[in-house]
Amino acid sequence: MFTLAKRRAASSSRALTKIGKFSGSHRTLSTKVGSPSTRNWLYVGGVGSLATAIGAFYYGKKSIVDSPPSDLFPFESTTALQDIAPPQYCTGDELKTAISEISKIISQNQIVSSGPELDGHSRNGFATHPPEADQIPKYIVYPLSTEEVSSIMKIAHKYNVPIVPYCGGTSLEGHFYSTRPGIVLDTSRMDKVLKVHYEDLDVVVQSGVNWVELNEQLDGSGLLMGCDCGPNAKIGGMVATNASGINATRYGAMIQNVISLTAVLADGTIVKTKQRPRKSSAGYNLTHLFIGSEGTLGIVTEATVKLHVRPKFETVVVGQFPTILDSTNTVAELFQNGIQPGAIELLDQHSMHCINYSGYTSKPWLEVPTIFFKVGGINEKVVNENVKAMKAIALKNNCEAFIFAKDKAEQEELFSARKNIFYSILEYGKNEIHEDVGLWVTDIAVPLSKLSPVLETVNQLIIDSGLQYIIVGHVGDGNFHADIFYKPEEKAKCEAVVNKMMEIGLANEGTSSGEHGIGNGKRNFLQLELGEEAINLMRKIKMAVDPKRILNPDKVFKIDPEDKGTN
Repeated sequence: MFTLAKRRAASSSRALTKIGKFSGSHRTLSTKVGSPSTRNWLYVGGVGSLATAIGAFYYGKKSIVDSPPSDLFPFESTTALQDIAPPQYCTGDELKTAISEISKIISQNQIVSSGPELDGHSRNGFATHPPEADQIPKYIVYPLSTEEVSSIMKIAHKYNVPIVPYCGGTSLEGHFYSTRPGIVLDTSRMDKVLKVHYEDLDVVVQSGVNWVELNEQLDGSGLLMGCDCGPNAKIGGMVATNASGINATRYGAMIQNVISLTAVLADGTIVKTKQRPRKSSAGYNLTHLFIGSEGTLGIVTEATVKLHVRPKFETVVVGQFPTILDSTNTVAELFQNGIQPGAIELLDQHSMHCINYSGYTSKPWLEVPTIFFKVGGINEKVVNENVKAMKAIALKNNCEAFIFAKDKAEQEELFSARKNIFYSILEYGKNEIHEDVGLWVTDIAVPLSKLSPVLETVNQLIIDSGLQYIIVGHVGDGNFHADIFYKPEEKAKCEAVVNKMMEIGLANEGTSSGEHGIGNGKRNFLQLELGEEAINLMRKIKMAVDPKRILNPDKVFKIDPEDKGTN
């Protein structure tokens, strides 16, 4: 129809321009150049042609507006994969041209193409679907400001260069893995704390700020950032995956802690999603749109994040139980009685064995399911009352050992088992299973009422597979991780177990990821979880803000009808 509209406009133009070429019965137009009559008629003809062109333009424009081509302005509210053409990315020469232009606006030390650097931005040893040899990025670019990110994206957009955002590199689902050879945009050097608003309890930071270092800077203020995921994580990646962590029971995930964002879109447009008030009913919630979008809609460069008042008094409590069911029943009963500890962390019996094996803690532990609690309040009396009530509920559920810290040193000693679990299992796996052992780290989340039966089912699933594993759970919000060891020849078996675990979670009204995100490893389960139409709506949003599909291609859901990936 677009072609037809242009044809109609051209036909009208040709018809109208014939007016200046007719021969009348009384007079024939002179064509002698320079004669007054010629000049007059040329003037009239020129004006007529201009009017015709303008009329034709508006006629064509009106035709398009009245009857827009379905492929140009689709009426559907969603976009199915089969309805879009494959994305067209830059050639090798175009990529070099783009880099040449980028090098004129930033320093040479902000562009890297060395093998070790490229390899370091292509794998971290834990994400399970690393790029193939022909998918490795060609360049790493390190911007220092929002404005530099914008300028880089304008060039990338012009040449259709795939851009993969990178921040802390701690992803477990391949979010920063390249699928198309292009540029990795690493914002880790954007690490400034821009402004702390102590009275408003918020802080403005660049995306490369590490949350641990931020809390160290806030240490003397009595404030902290609540989200506490992996210690190397940075704000940009935490926003991109809606990360949470140990303290999520008290403070929530990133989506509960981000007030506003500054982000750069695919074409270099800079947007700020909100001002700084804690609440707003003004317009679409763009902040939440970017949180959890995994860099597919825009590159987060700054964030305004809530701060929380540290508890005036806090202690650590540990309960050890004969079964996982006893431990999770304890948590459920605590909530039912209005007791909500700041952190509720489950380590299963295999985890406790690894803790003892590694020797990272001075205290030997019973090798049984164990829950680590943080309990805080306005004073010691309030905390002690909560601990007393917790102990009664734990003993009712067959608790074998109930320990609480008497001082700060004991708090750190007790909680060190939880903090060191990851390093403990790595040491155990390398020494006791295989020197090239793999560790598949995955997570799901389910409603609290379904946590106990799901944990039991997943436990039995992995036992039946013959693989060794541990389970670590943020059980206060129904989220748990299964970390499964596999020898090089066992990866396919391990993947089958993980896939079945996802199905168990979804069958119990759960999610395929509580805090790690989808990346390139769980796309099929996201569709199973939400349904095809929900994915098509997400794709519609993606195509609206990034029609060239240059931002983190192939993550979260498919954006290329030729993508034959099974994940």
